[in-house]
Amino acid sequence: MSGPSQEVVAPKAPQRIVILGATSAIAEAAARLWAANGARIILAGRNEARLNKIAADLKARGASEAIDWPLDFVTADAGAELGKMVDRLGGLDLLLLAYGISGDQGELERNPAAAAKVIATNFSSAAAWSLAAAAVLEKQRRGTLLVIGSVAGDRGRRSNFIYGATKGGLAHLVEGIAHKLAPLGARAVIIKPGFVETPMTAGMANNGPLWAKPDAIAPIIVRAGEKGGPVVYAPTFWRGIMLIVRNLPAAVFDRLNI
Repeated sequence: MSGPSQEVVAPKAPQRIVILGATSAIAEAAARLWAANGARIILAGRNEARLNKIAADLKARGASEAIDWPLDFVTADAGAELGKMVDRLGGLDLLLLAYGISGDQGELERNPAAAAKVIATNFSSAAAWSLAAAAVLEKQRRGTLLVIGSVAGDRGRRSNFIYGATKGGLAHLVEGIAHKLAPLGARAVIIKPGFVETPMTAGMANNGPLWAKPDAIAPIIVRAGEKGGPVVYAPTFWRGIMLIVRNLPAAVFDRLNI
């Protein structure tokens, strides 16, 4: 005799959200979708004027609360600052880490200070904030950490291996956090976009079929906040592309100008 049927409950949309790097084009597009569901959102970043404008827009789109939080992620005490944010919201359903810088590979190789800045921003500070978020989620035994990485972290390439190294290291960190949190009911997801039309990529030729707009990436991020992971490619076709790239023999890979 079969047991009683169980109702399938859809994942609850996050309502208390912190966005680190809220002025990024991808983060702003995702924030608009969360705002439409009435979320309370803290928008953290360095450009206070831009944060004010985004907060006003999100309120107009339905956000219950949109709080601009001016902050330098590299110099801030991640644990202490995140604690203030969590207290302000009364808990944390989701944290999106969306900030980062790229830099020119040649310049980074010639200029150790410039390379150190990319590493400090993309890995060292991002790792500190990810670990701070993980500590909150572990204590709550619920909630989600979303971190925007890059397909550039999947294999070192001559064109951007310093940037790629920071994203690759961050991806391993987030996967480890996901593994630690899984038995507790909390989650962590590394999201790996390919080419996206943002200010960071403004200097690159971006008219091919592999390019996406922030509004196409945002729904993938929102879905990742509710289920899936710990690794999500955005758009999904990058999973297959990077599987090939990672497994190309060195003799073949070294002949590619990528």
